[in-house]
Amino acid sequence: MGAPAIRGLGVLSGTEAKSAAGASAGADWESAGATSGNSTPGNSTLAKSADWGSAGAISGPPHMKGLKNETVDSKLEILTLPRPDRPGDRFRRATRECLLALAAVDAMLEDGKASREAIVGERTALLYVTAAAYGASNRAFIERRGGVMHFAYTAPAVVPAEVAIEFGVAGPYGILIGGAPATLRAIEQAARLLEAGTCDRALVLAVEIFEECADLYARHRRSYRWPLVETAACLWLERGAGALSFESARDGRRVGAAEPGERFAAGPLADLRDWRARATAGPVELSGRWRGEHARLHWSPEKSHVRGSAA
Repeated sequence: MGAPAIRGLGVLSGTEAKSAAGASAGADWESAGATSGNSTPGNSTLAKSADWGSAGAISGPPHMKGLKNETVDSKLEILTLPRPDRPGDRFRRATRECLLALAAVDAMLEDGKASREAIVGERTALLYVTAAAYGASNRAFIERRGGVMHFAYTAPAVVPAEVAIEFGVAGPYGILIGGAPATLRAIEQAARLLEAGTCDRALVLAVEIFEECADLYARHRRSYRWPLVETAACLWLERGAGALSFESARDGRRVGAAEPGERFAAGPLADLRDWRARATAGPVELSGRWRGEHARLHWSPEKSHVRGSAA
């Protein structure tokens, strides 16, 4: 299969937010323990784990009330992203994941040195991937913190819908629910759409946020590689030269290195950003795993002269 060319890549990451805030405020991120729900730029949340063997009341955010003998585990860190400010009454009720998606597209356009008009229309495809970004909005609705008007934001489709409305994207679109393998599969599908002439450009968008459901991740802490790193990323692809191959297996074999930090679906796009920043020649191999699936994407893309942006 022909490899698409990278026109732009925007990545917003909790690691960069943490570094920026730490540099400006001299924060001690290893000991900071802000409560869940605080979206201060560069905030580092310590997820709370419960001791189910004994009873006891706890204090904290509303969604923590059901836990017993709540204790802070310094190893269960969540590197958060702030809620972006966006002008306009339409965004007054928008969820954090929607606003982060829009900010990732802005960063992508800036990286590609293009205006938003460059992606308007029916010839732009949009593929959205997430494993957990809609969990926060569902929790808010179930706990009646969002109101009736919040119901629309409980569906994963609302994130690409906000992007389509804001940027005028009207081409083919799809939603993939899963971790890193789903994102690798989305890149492959984008390459197929471009190769078939179904679209002239394809956007691969991934958003993962964790802070609002920190206690739920803490309950299943052994399933993840901590810290959890909130990430919003968007990749702009166009037709290119080279080759691309995708493979997936469920044989229990580990694919790729188990680096510290978990970004779920956004991981491969952050890895791609790092590869571009190194400015090395040759192919790139992206890999990831999710719930028993192991996937690898071998790609020889055309690297633009602009490095992947980070904010």
